[in-house]
Amino acid sequence: MENLFEPLTLGRLKLPNRIVMSPMTRSRAPEGVQGDLAPEYYAQRAAAGLIITEGTQPSVIGQGYIDTPGLHAPAHVAAWRRVTDAVHDDGGRIFVQLMHSGRIGHPSLYPDAALPVAPSAIASGEQIFTPDGMLDHPTPRALTLEDIAQTVEDFVASAKSAMEAGFDGVELHGANGYLIHQFLSDNTNQRSDAYGGSIENRIRFAVEVARAVTDAIGPERVGIRISPAHTANGISESDPKELYTALIRALAPYGLAYVHVMEFGSREITKLVRAEWPGTLILNPHATPEETSVTPESASAVLDEGLADAVSFASLWLANPDLPARIKAGGPYNAPDPATFYGGDHRGYTDYPTLDG
Repeated sequence: MENLFEPLTLGRLKLPNRIVMSPMTRSRAPEGVQGDLAPEYYAQRAAAGLIITEGTQPSVIGQGYIDTPGLHAPAHVAAWRRVTDAVHDDGGRIFVQLMHSGRIGHPSLYPDAALPVAPSAIASGEQIFTPDGMLDHPTPRALTLEDIAQTVEDFVASAKSAMEAGFDGVELHGANGYLIHQFLSDNTNQRSDAYGGSIENRIRFAVEVARAVTDAIGPERVGIRISPAHTANGISESDPKELYTALIRALAPYGLAYVHVMEFGSREITKLVRAEWPGTLILNPHATPEETSVTPESASAVLDEGLADAVSFASLWLANPDLPARIKAGGPYNAPDPATFYGGDHRGYTDYPTLDG
């Protein structure tokens, strides 16, 4: 598995290895402000080739879950600055994932009890955990053209705040059924204007966000995550091969630092993206039926096949802050505790042991 430890140039960064920490929601940021344990949590994992943070809302209406962090107010910038300083002090590199949840939200999350927004007024059919228990996602409000323009500006402003907070770059969350993905998919986007209908129109919002953010902070500081054919949060794509071929071709001229593919069963689409994308590709491979998550062995195989330049791990990073050292040693690996994934204190957050004790 030596290939996992080969260096990699990503934008302006020199990664010491190809073991990427995937974004993972932890819901420990009351009022959108990262707590006192967040710097320790991320710094513990600074040996990653690249850390990609948990999803972070670029605006108030972009929030989709309780106690997720924001990056659209001075308090958010200050809290995240503590995180980036801690990671950099330990020699790490860190991108923030900007995640607008779109229709995957709820009025209980917003000060004015507004409806969440989406390309079209179509409910997800799923539920959200709230202080009042599990509630249905409401039918969202369809974004107007003026709203869309403002949302693009929200991403830009948040990306600029990320630079102020000391991040090395930003990842645009275009996967898992959130807002950018909602524009891409034909079951969530039933608009009749320039942002809906044809594939060219459905990719327009994603491309506009990517172009605006790269113009604002530089393409070498911008990545995008996609999950072709993923059915998360009520998504159903009728044309994923054509859709993602068109999207990657449209993004290619902007020279993004990377595309991050969350694979959902179809290796064929991954190969299509790999063939079309001229830059760095990070892959979160789909686990086999025999595996519960990506393993070092499957990650090394992906690199050997030339399917990706780096591989992202999720639960292994969550439970093993010294993951590269454990891979080199051949394990053992701590098992993650699902009961502590979301919310809570240091337990299941900063207290997983390292090999050196």
